[in-house]
Amino acid sequence: MEEAHSPELRAEAGRGDQLELEAQKLSDRRDAKEVLREDQPPSVLGARAPPSAPSSGAEPGPRSDCVGPSSAAVLGRIRKVGRRWRPRREGNLARDGVRQRESEAAAEQVFKDSSQKDLLNFTGTIPVNYQGNTYNIPIRFWILDSHPFAPPICFLKPTANMGISVGKHVDAQGRIYLPYLQNWSHPKSIITGLISEMIIKFQEELPLYSLSSAAETQQVELLAYISKITQGISDMNSKNQEKSVNKITVVGSGELGIACVLAILAKGVADKVVLIDFSEGTKGGAMDIDIFELQNVEISKDLSASWNSKVVIFTVNSLGNSHTYLDVVQNNVDMFKELVPALGHYSPQSVILVASQPVEIMTYAAWKLSAFPENQVIGIGCNLDSKRFQYILTNVLKAQSSGNEMWIIGEQGEDKVPTWSNQEEAVAPDFWVQMSNRAMEILKVKGQRSWSVGLSISDLVDSIINNKKKVHSVSVLAKGYYNINSEVFLSLPCILGDKGVHEIIKDISKEDLVTEKLWSSASSIHSLQNQLKL
Repeated sequence: MEEAHSPELRAEAGRGDQLELEAQKLSDRRDAKEVLREDQPPSVLGARAPPSAPSSGAEPGPRSDCVGPSSAAVLGRIRKVGRRWRPRREGNLARDGVRQRESEAAAEQVFKDSSQKDLLNFTGTIPVNYQGNTYNIPIRFWILDSHPFAPPICFLKPTANMGISVGKHVDAQGRIYLPYLQNWSHPKSIITGLISEMIIKFQEELPLYSLSSAAETQQVELLAYISKITQGISDMNSKNQEKSVNKITVVGSGELGIACVLAILAKGVADKVVLIDFSEGTKGGAMDIDIFELQNVEISKDLSASWNSKVVIFTVNSLGNSHTYLDVVQNNVDMFKELVPALGHYSPQSVILVASQPVEIMTYAAWKLSAFPENQVIGIGCNLDSKRFQYILTNVLKAQSSGNEMWIIGEQGEDKVPTWSNQEEAVAPDFWVQMSNRAMEILKVKGQRSWSVGLSISDLVDSIINNKKKVHSVSVLAKGYYNINSEVFLSLPCILGDKGVHEIIKDISKEDLVTEKLWSSASSIHSLQNQLKL
């Protein structure tokens, strides 16, 4: 599809340079540059070249603020103005862009939490060589006030005649996702390094294309399809082959993450397991898996390695120096802010399975941050306790279930609640209460070791991957059940399939005590959630 790319993209660089020359003539341009000079660290922008001296390798005219001569050709095209971060109309920038942008230079960014901040905006083009042709890709960087400790927010800046190619590193809104951004670490990470990686990734998969007429589009698609056939690969077979791969991503290489990998491999439910390893050096268990070369396991620090996973399992927990329980939970939420949106982008059809603690709140955070449908986000909840509870009743206490289904539901931990279906109609209900209490006493002395939780997680993955439609007690959105009116996640019996939660079994117990305990747990969880900064 080379013909669909070239005309508009190549023209963008010329327009950007023309705008730069015009913008330098404006009287208030000096103020914007002064703000930039005061706010930005030398490690990012480097020495400021005289206005009359064109940078090495750059187009004549634009100023160059860069770290070294190797980056001048790219950064020479990047224009730097403090500007509001908000959606706006994309017009003919060569005609009215300068005046429109200049009027927004002093505006503030309004975030989702209603806070406002002044942000610096870098816009320009980067040269990308794709299949023998060079395309000038328009991009936009937003520099946060926490820079250089936090990475910039990066977007494509397509014109009205450009379309976004949604893919591994770009979403439908044009936001850019790169390993360099995910692994940003001051002072090692700098803008020039980010641009270098951006060029490399875009050379593999061009993020923009020029919009053409319907007839031209159909012709290009037809030629592309014929080309695939001549190579012996049909588009349909390619898609079917891709769908047949059961890929699981485990986020975190601590004891629980390693236990999940081993349990999933032992159960044989995945064709490939990706372990996202955040540990430094020889810390964590990823090194041992790498040493012994386990089959079908890929270890990576790059979140994009999770691309097209069917299940993404979160096992990570922040180990920051926190003084209060709220601080501990907030640290985990802050970590999820960095991970969940990116992993959701790479696998938008996946089921997110949360094992991070506290599981109810972290599942809620994953749901909010991913913007996934509620059926695609679940927590491990009380699945392990339920399986143990059922085993103790039938194999240790030798109690005959008489068709009753027994579960542990509610909040993971001390406030979990034992229950079974058809309690009101059960034969000898006092007997079942006695058996339940005895089983709970045995259950209390059983700890939740990493390997046992890993086995429980592999059990959930098996039901999801193989669409078994089995019932599990997992953390789901409990609003509307047991008189709960708030958005909280609690463990309830659910039928799991390849889309996540297929069905929640409604109010299996009508006992007032069960309802009261669940409502109390929901109230305390909701109160803590309101104190978090999501």
